[in-house]
Amino acid sequence: MKNKLFLFLPLLFLTLFTQTTQLQAQEQPKLVDQIVAHVNERIILKSEIDQRVADYLRQAQMSQQRSAQFSEELWYSFLESTIDNYVMLEKAQIDSITVTDDQVNAQMDQRIQQLISQAGSEQALEEAFGKSIIQLRADFREDFREQMITQQVQQQKLQSIKITRPEVEEFFNKIPADSLPTIPEQVSLSQIVIVPPAHKDADSAAFAFAQQLRDSILVHGKSIEELAQRHSEDPGSRRNGGLLPLMSLNELVPEYSAAAAALQPGGISKVVETQFGYHVIKLKRRVGDQIETNHILITVDEEELDEEYAINRLNEIRDSLLTNPELKFSDMARKYSEDDNTADLGGKIFDPQTGERLIPLNRLDPAMYRIVLLMDEEGAISEPKSFTLQTRNRKAYRIVRLDRQIPEHIANLKQDYERIKQIALQQKQMRVIDKWMSELREDVYVNYRIPVPESADADLPGQNSQIES
Repeated sequence: MKNKLFLFLPLLFLTLFTQTTQLQAQEQPKLVDQIVAHVNERIILKSEIDQRVADYLRQAQMSQQRSAQFSEELWYSFLESTIDNYVMLEKAQIDSITVTDDQVNAQMDQRIQQLISQAGSEQALEEAFGKSIIQLRADFREDFREQMITQQVQQQKLQSIKITRPEVEEFFNKIPADSLPTIPEQVSLSQIVIVPPAHKDADSAAFAFAQQLRDSILVHGKSIEELAQRHSEDPGSRRNGGLLPLMSLNELVPEYSAAAAALQPGGISKVVETQFGYHVIKLKRRVGDQIETNHILITVDEEELDEEYAINRLNEIRDSLLTNPELKFSDMARKYSEDDNTADLGGKIFDPQTGERLIPLNRLDPAMYRIVLLMDEEGAISEPKSFTLQTRNRKAYRIVRLDRQIPEHIANLKQDYERIKQIALQQKQMRVIDKWMSELREDVYVNYRIPVPESADADLPGQNSQIES
């Protein structure tokens, strides 16, 4: 069975809880169940495989990323993947690999909050599933635990698999010349970002409004959830009453973490200023170093920002770089840039999909694409341009440096080594994992209770690796 784990393990996390209200409302035919396989003391039921195949097909349909239809081959592929997962659970037991209750709770909290956001409310989600949130947690808790354990087992093995340059070259040299893809034009970019400060009066007004909302909670007994739904300017949590599910303290900005961690459950913070604006925070609960909070975010109106300050500041930095060859763009970015994601990296921008420095032009966001089109040589630095800084969800300005530009070309080792290396590594990982799983199966009792056709060893759809252009 080739490459099956690479699809099935991530799929479990994607499909669990993904049924929509419409799908939940549909009557499912009641079939006579049967045991289809044993893995040591574990049994696999036909209904278990049926459900996972159905989830896969629903997810494929909803994502619209692949065309998938039911087939006997697909069904047996999922049976093999389920057996492999149970084999890895046996391996995890031998190696004493576990996950804590807190880790399981955190994963479930994040997933349930995503579903609540999609459904519109807790009530809507409960109606969709015909179960309470508490019952949903209870029903799927052990599934989550097992999935997290099998991911750890597989990840440990994957991390031990390395690839050498000769192996990469051998992989590339086996690709027929007429099959090599055309790689589109790519660029490497760096940026320095300045966030316009608020005019003093606008900043004071935002703080005062946040203070009024806090008083409404403490003095007049208003609900922070109700006020968050009406007034909070955090689009990610507003619909859910300002709820931020269990998160590690180091995942939140320091000012928010410090204020929330100082509270007792049910406590309300003073007005807290962060890079996003002004917050009023309620601590719901704390589990170890994780906290669950509700908050109200009040931001300064973008029309009240001092944009001229940001433009002038960036022009000063740009002029210094252009007139003083000894100055490095990376050093200036570390010193002055206000983008948390790139400042410490010397302003370097990485492709969010691949993690690589080289980014195809067709994957740049429209604002960055327009900037790059106006730069005609490596080392060029753009004039200040406005954009939305996603990490702060507010308007900002930036200057961009064109660090490297590679024209459209046929894939080759000199220009595309890192990309080819990753593909070669993935194929090696698949081979090693397949062999490793076969070895693990030799030490585990696996018994099929139904005939298994030879076609069950075929690849799952969509798993052929290639050099993507």
